[in-house]
Amino acid sequence: MKVTERLKAGGKVFSLEFYPPKTEADSARLFEAARELKKLAPDFVSVTNSSSGTLPYRTVALSGVLKAELGLEVVAHLTCVAHTRSEISEICSRLKVLGIRNVLALRGDIHNLDGLSPRRDYSYASQLTADLAATGDFSIGGACYPEKHPEAPTLDEDISRLKEKIAAGAQYLITQLFFDNSFYFRFLEKTSAAGITVPILPGLMPITGYKQMQNFTEMMKVSVPAALRKGIERWGGDKDGMFRFSVDYASEQGAGLLKGGAPGLHLYTLNRSRAAIAILKNVKGESE
Repeated sequence: MKVTERLKAGGKVFSLEFYPPKTEADSARLFEAARELKKLAPDFVSVTNSSSGTLPYRTVALSGVLKAELGLEVVAHLTCVAHTRSEISEICSRLKVLGIRNVLALRGDIHNLDGLSPRRDYSYASQLTADLAATGDFSIGGACYPEKHPEAPTLDEDISRLKEKIAAGAQYLITQLFFDNSFYFRFLEKTSAAGITVPILPGLMPITGYKQMQNFTEMMKVSVPAALRKGIERWGGDKDGMFRFSVDYASEQGAGLLKGGAPGLHLYTLNRSRAAIAILKNVKGESE
Protein backbone atom coordinates (compact mmCIF):
# COMPACT_ATOMS: atom_id res chain seq x y z
CA MET A 1 0.00 0.00 0.00
CA LYS A 2 1.19 3.50 -0.78
CA VAL A 3 1.67 5.74 2.25
CA THR A 4 -0.83 8.23 0.87
CA GLU A 5 -3.47 5.49 0.72
CA ARG A 6 -2.73 4.50 4.31
CA LEU A 7 -3.03 8.09 5.48
CA LYS A 8 -6.39 8.43 3.74
CA ALA A 9 -7.66 5.16 5.26
CA GLY A 10 -8.06 6.72 8.72
CA GLY A 11 -6.63 5.77 12.09
CA LYS A 12 -3.24 6.74 13.44
CA VAL A 13 -0.17 5.94 11.34
CA PHE A 14 3.00 4.68 13.03
CA SER A 15 6.29 4.54 11.15
CA LEU A 16 9.98 3.94 11.80
CA GLU A 17 13.21 5.17 10.23
CA PHE A 18 16.38 3.16 9.56
CA TYR A 19 19.69 4.01 7.91
CA PRO A 20 21.84 1.70 5.74
CA PRO A 21 24.49 -0.09 7.85
CA LYS A 22 28.18 0.29 7.03
CA THR A 23 29.60 -2.90 8.59
CA GLU A 24 28.51 -6.51 9.01
CA ALA A 25 28.02 -5.94 12.73
CA ASP A 26 25.86 -2.90 12.00
CA SER A 27 23.86 -4.92 9.50
CA ALA A 28 23.22 -7.73 11.99
CA ARG A 29 22.11 -5.18 14.59
CA LEU A 30 19.78 -3.48 12.15
CA PHE A 31 18.01 -6.64 11.04
CA GLU A 32 17.66 -7.84 14.61
CA ALA A 33 16.01 -4.50 15.43
CA ALA A 34 13.83 -4.60 12.31
CA ARG A 35 12.55 -8.09 13.13
CA GLU A 36 11.64 -7.01 16.66
CA LEU A 37 9.96 -3.84 15.48
CA LYS A 38 7.99 -5.69 12.82
CA LYS A 39 6.05 -7.37 15.66
CA LEU A 40 4.46 -3.99 16.36
CA ALA A 41 3.10 -3.86 12.79
CA PRO A 42 4.37 -0.42 11.73
CA ASP A 43 2.48 1.10 8.82
CA PHE A 44 5.76 1.76 7.02
CA VAL A 45 9.49 2.11 7.53
CA SER A 46 11.74 4.62 5.82
CA VAL A 47 15.36 4.14 4.75
CA THR A 48 17.70 7.14 4.70
CA ASN A 49 20.04 8.10 1.88
CA SER A 50 23.58 9.30 2.62
CA SER A 51 24.22 12.80 1.32
CA SER A 52 27.85 11.87 0.68
CA GLY A 53 26.81 9.85 -2.35
CA THR A 54 29.05 6.96 -1.29
CA LEU A 55 27.60 3.58 -2.17
CA PRO A 56 24.51 5.33 -3.55
CA TYR A 57 22.50 2.16 -3.92
CA ARG A 58 22.70 1.01 -0.30
CA THR A 59 19.33 2.68 0.26
CA VAL A 60 17.84 0.75 -2.64
CA ALA A 61 19.36 -2.54 -1.49
CA LEU A 62 18.23 -2.17 2.12
CA SER A 63 14.76 -1.08 1.02
CA GLY A 64 14.46 -4.16 -1.16
CA VAL A 65 15.56 -6.55 1.57
CA LEU A 66 13.25 -5.04 4.20
CA LYS A 67 10.32 -5.40 1.81
CA ALA A 68 11.15 -8.83 0.37
CA GLU A 69 12.39 -10.60 3.51
CA LEU A 70 10.38 -8.91 6.26
CA GLY A 71 7.32 -7.82 4.33
CA LEU A 72 7.59 -4.21 5.47
CA GLU A 73 6.15 -1.31 3.51
CA VAL A 74 9.18 0.84 2.66
CA VAL A 75 9.73 4.52 1.90
CA ALA A 76 13.10 5.10 0.21
CA HIS A 77 14.79 8.47 0.81
CA LEU A 78 16.26 10.26 -2.22
CA THR A 79 18.45 13.37 -1.96
CA CYS A 80 19.34 16.16 -4.37
CA VAL A 81 22.91 16.64 -3.21
CA ALA A 82 23.77 12.96 -3.56
CA HIS A 83 22.43 12.20 -7.05
CA THR A 84 22.23 13.49 -10.59
CA ARG A 85 19.02 13.34 -12.61
CA SER A 86 20.27 10.27 -14.48
CA GLU A 87 21.12 8.54 -11.20
CA ILE A 88 17.67 9.36 -9.80
CA SER A 89 16.11 7.87 -12.94
CA GLU A 90 18.14 4.67 -12.53
CA ILE A 91 17.31 4.44 -8.82
CA CYS A 92 13.61 4.87 -9.56
CA SER A 93 13.78 2.06 -12.09
CA ARG A 94 15.39 -0.21 -9.50
CA LEU A 95 12.80 0.69 -6.87
CA LYS A 96 9.99 -0.15 -9.28
CA VAL A 97 11.52 -3.56 -9.97
CA LEU A 98 11.59 -4.17 -6.21
CA GLY A 99 7.95 -3.19 -5.89
CA ILE A 100 8.68 -0.05 -3.88
CA ARG A 101 6.28 2.78 -4.66
CA ASN A 102 7.00 5.14 -1.76
CA VAL A 103 9.78 7.75 -1.74
CA LEU A 104 10.78 10.73 0.39
CA ALA A 105 12.23 13.60 -1.64
CA LEU A 106 14.91 15.58 0.22
CA ARG A 107 17.57 18.11 -0.59
CA GLY A 108 20.04 16.34 1.72
CA ASP A 109 22.46 17.65 4.30
CA ILE A 110 25.30 19.72 2.88
CA HIS A 111 27.33 19.19 6.06
CA ASN A 112 27.37 15.42 5.39
CA LEU A 113 29.15 15.65 2.05
CA ASP A 114 32.51 14.66 3.57
CA GLY A 115 34.43 17.21 1.50
CA LEU A 116 32.76 16.24 -1.78
CA SER A 117 31.02 18.72 -4.04
CA PRO A 118 27.22 18.41 -4.17
CA ARG A 119 25.58 17.27 -7.39
CA ARG A 120 24.43 20.23 -9.47
CA ASP A 121 21.39 18.86 -11.30
CA TYR A 122 19.09 19.84 -8.43
CA SER A 123 19.16 22.83 -6.14
CA TYR A 124 15.95 22.24 -4.19
CA ALA A 125 13.85 19.31 -3.04
CA SER A 126 10.91 20.75 -5.01
CA GLN A 127 12.82 20.06 -8.25
CA LEU A 128 13.46 16.45 -7.28
CA THR A 129 9.82 16.15 -6.20
CA ALA A 130 8.64 17.35 -9.61
CA ASP A 131 10.79 14.77 -11.39
CA LEU A 132 9.47 11.99 -9.16
CA ALA A 133 5.88 13.13 -9.65
CA ALA A 134 6.36 13.07 -13.42
CA THR A 135 6.88 9.30 -13.28
CA GLY A 136 3.36 8.85 -11.94
CA ASP A 137 4.34 5.72 -10.03
CA PHE A 138 5.33 6.95 -6.56
CA SER A 139 3.69 8.16 -3.41
CA ILE A 140 5.91 11.14 -2.57
CA GLY A 141 6.65 12.54 0.86
CA GLY A 142 8.70 15.54 1.89
CA ALA A 143 10.47 16.90 4.94
CA CYS A 144 9.47 19.91 7.03
CA TYR A 145 10.84 21.76 10.04
CA PRO A 146 8.50 22.89 12.85
CA GLU A 147 11.18 25.26 14.16
CA LYS A 148 12.12 26.24 10.56
CA HIS A 149 14.94 24.91 8.41
CA PRO A 150 18.32 25.96 9.88
CA GLU A 151 19.14 27.86 6.69
CA ALA A 152 15.79 29.65 6.35
CA PRO A 153 15.70 33.29 7.49
CA THR A 154 12.19 32.94 8.95
CA LEU A 155 9.58 30.25 9.51
CA ASP A 156 7.16 32.06 7.20
CA GLU A 157 9.68 32.01 4.36
CA ASP A 158 10.41 28.35 5.04
CA ILE A 159 6.69 27.61 4.74
CA SER A 160 6.61 29.45 1.41
CA ARG A 161 9.30 27.07 0.12
CA LEU A 162 7.29 24.19 1.54
CA LYS A 163 4.29 25.25 -0.55
CA GLU A 164 6.48 24.99 -3.64
CA LYS A 165 7.41 21.45 -2.67
CA ILE A 166 3.77 20.47 -2.27
CA ALA A 167 2.82 22.15 -5.55
CA ALA A 168 5.54 20.04 -7.19
CA GLY A 169 3.92 16.83 -5.95
CA ALA A 170 4.68 16.13 -2.26
CA GLN A 171 1.59 14.40 -0.85
CA TYR A 172 2.49 14.24 2.84
CA LEU A 173 5.22 15.55 5.14
CA ILE A 174 7.40 14.18 7.92
CA THR A 175 8.87 16.65 10.38
CA GLN A 176 12.39 17.01 11.62
CA LEU A 177 12.59 15.87 15.22
CA PHE A 178 11.58 18.33 17.94
CA PHE A 179 11.18 18.13 21.70
CA ASP A 180 8.49 20.71 22.44
CA ASN A 181 5.03 19.96 21.05
CA SER A 182 4.10 23.64 20.93
CA PHE A 183 6.41 23.99 17.89
CA TYR A 184 4.45 21.31 16.03
CA PHE A 185 1.02 22.76 16.77
CA ARG A 186 2.17 26.29 15.94
CA PHE A 187 3.55 24.89 12.68
CA LEU A 188 0.19 23.29 11.86
CA GLU A 189 -1.57 26.60 12.42
CA LYS A 190 0.84 28.42 10.13
CA THR A 191 0.83 25.80 7.38
CA SER A 192 -2.96 25.63 7.46
CA ALA A 193 -3.17 29.41 7.18
CA ALA A 194 -0.81 29.19 4.19
CA GLY A 195 -3.16 26.74 2.45
CA ILE A 196 -1.19 23.56 3.15
CA THR A 197 -3.56 20.66 3.74
CA VAL A 198 -1.41 17.52 3.34
CA PRO A 199 -0.94 15.25 6.40
CA ILE A 200 2.07 16.19 8.55
CA LEU A 201 3.57 13.31 10.57
CA PRO A 202 5.61 14.45 13.59
CA GLY A 203 9.07 12.92 13.97
CA LEU A 204 10.27 11.80 17.41
CA MET A 205 13.61 10.58 18.72
CA PRO A 206 14.52 9.57 22.28
CA ILE A 207 17.67 11.35 23.50
CA THR A 208 20.33 8.96 24.78
CA GLY A 209 22.85 11.39 26.26
CA TYR A 210 24.30 14.87 26.59
CA LYS A 211 26.48 14.61 23.48
CA GLN A 212 23.50 13.67 21.32
CA MET A 213 21.56 16.61 22.74
CA GLN A 214 24.44 18.97 21.89
CA ASN A 215 24.62 17.65 18.33
CA PHE A 216 20.95 18.36 17.69
CA THR A 217 21.14 21.77 19.33
CA GLU A 218 24.23 22.89 17.42
CA MET A 219 23.90 21.17 14.05
CA MET A 220 20.15 21.00 13.53
CA LYS A 221 19.18 24.06 15.57
CA VAL A 222 16.61 22.05 17.53
CA SER A 223 15.47 23.57 20.82
CA VAL A 224 15.92 21.51 23.99
CA PRO A 225 13.34 22.27 26.69
CA ALA A 226 14.57 22.81 30.24
CA ALA A 227 12.82 19.64 31.48
CA LEU A 228 14.62 17.50 28.90
CA ARG A 229 17.97 19.14 29.55
CA LYS A 230 17.56 18.71 33.30
CA GLY A 231 16.67 15.03 32.93
CA ILE A 232 19.66 14.34 30.69
CA GLU A 233 21.97 16.05 33.16
CA ARG A 234 20.43 14.11 36.04
CA TRP A 235 20.64 10.68 34.42
CA GLY A 236 23.81 11.19 32.39
CA GLY A 237 25.82 8.71 34.47
CA ASP A 238 23.07 6.11 34.78
CA LYS A 239 22.43 4.15 31.58
CA ASP A 240 19.23 2.48 32.78
CA GLY A 241 17.95 5.69 34.31
CA MET A 242 18.67 7.59 31.10
CA PHE A 243 16.82 4.98 29.05
CA ARG A 244 13.74 5.15 31.27
CA PHE A 245 13.76 8.93 31.27
CA SER A 246 14.19 9.17 27.49
CA VAL A 247 11.40 6.67 26.82
CA ASP A 248 9.07 8.37 29.28
CA TYR A 249 9.76 11.79 27.78
CA ALA A 250 9.23 10.64 24.20
CA SER A 251 6.14 8.62 25.17
CA GLU A 252 4.56 11.61 26.88
CA GLN A 253 5.43 13.80 23.92
CA GLY A 254 3.97 11.27 21.47
CA ALA A 255 0.77 10.84 23.48
CA GLY A 256 0.32 14.62 23.56
CA LEU A 257 0.78 14.87 19.80
CA LEU A 258 -1.76 12.14 19.09
CA LYS A 259 -4.26 13.63 21.54
CA GLY A 260 -3.82 17.00 19.83
CA GLY A 261 -4.74 15.55 16.45
CA ALA A 262 -1.45 14.44 14.86
CA PRO A 263 -2.14 11.78 12.17
CA GLY A 264 0.45 9.46 13.69
CA LEU A 265 4.10 9.30 14.75
CA HIS A 266 7.36 8.74 12.90
CA LEU A 267 10.14 7.36 15.14
CA TYR A 268 13.83 7.88 14.38
CA THR A 269 15.17 4.53 15.64
CA LEU A 270 18.96 4.91 15.10
CA ASN A 271 18.70 1.26 13.99
CA ARG A 272 17.80 0.08 17.47
CA SER A 273 14.58 -1.45 18.69
CA ARG A 274 14.41 -1.26 22.48
CA ALA A 275 13.41 2.38 22.90
CA ALA A 276 11.15 2.41 19.83
CA ILE A 277 9.29 -0.69 21.05
CA ALA A 278 8.78 0.82 24.50
CA ILE A 279 7.58 4.15 23.09
CA LEU A 280 5.17 2.60 20.60
CA LYS A 281 3.71 0.31 23.26
CA ASN A 282 3.25 3.27 25.57
CA VAL A 283 1.54 5.52 23.03
CA LYS A 284 -0.64 2.67 21.75
CA GLY A 285 -1.70 1.94 25.31
CA GLU A 286 -0.18 -1.54 25.31
CA SER A 287 1.41 -3.18 28.32
CA GLU A 288 4.84 -4.77 28.38
